[in-house]
Amino acid sequence: MGDHSEKTERRPRSDAVRNRERLLEAAAAVFAAGGPDASLEAVARQAGVGIGTLYRHFPTREALFEAVYRHEVDQLSDLAEQLAGEAGPVEALRRWLHANVRLIATKRGMLAALALAAHGTSELYAYSFDRLTKAVGLLLARAIAAGDIRADITPEELLRALIGMCYIHEQPDWQKSALRLVDIFVDGLCTR
Repeated sequence: MGDHSEKTERRPRSDAVRNRERLLEAAAAVFAAGGPDASLEAVARQAGVGIGTLYRHFPTREALFEAVYRHEVDQLSDLAEQLAGEAGPVEALRRWLHANVRLIATKRGMLAALALAAHGTSELYAYSFDRLTKAVGLLLARAIAAGDIRADITPEELLRALIGMCYIHEQPDWQKSALRLVDIFVDGLCTR
């Protein structure tokens, strides 16, 4: 009997974790397609849960935006660690910067949603800037230590340059242009 109650207590927790993950994935897809006005009902439907479940996890639209934004930042942070282990220093840095451009491109409809979240709380902005600065800092330090990249650029400067390169996201075919700018920029940082 004690065993049975233990199992029933444990199950909702793992279900809740799965539901939360499904909701985040669904929200990222729905916001990418429909922007910040996309319906929360569509998010719940895509995740295969009821609207009540969505509100239990994310009581407001802003809470959901913020969670999706944090999730994307965490994925970029994880990618930096992965690339540091599997690619040459300059190539790892280039691929991470390209991944940022592609993320913005595939989540174009989410930009307004993310801007709401990013400007909604300074704590969220601080979190994302800190995580992304550390991620690019890891790759930059590795490339500098190898003698491949000039040592007089900071992770913060690199991140600001990247944001500037993506600023043209409203232009047609902007992604190709931004990726080209990233390549020119990285080539310009190379010591050889």
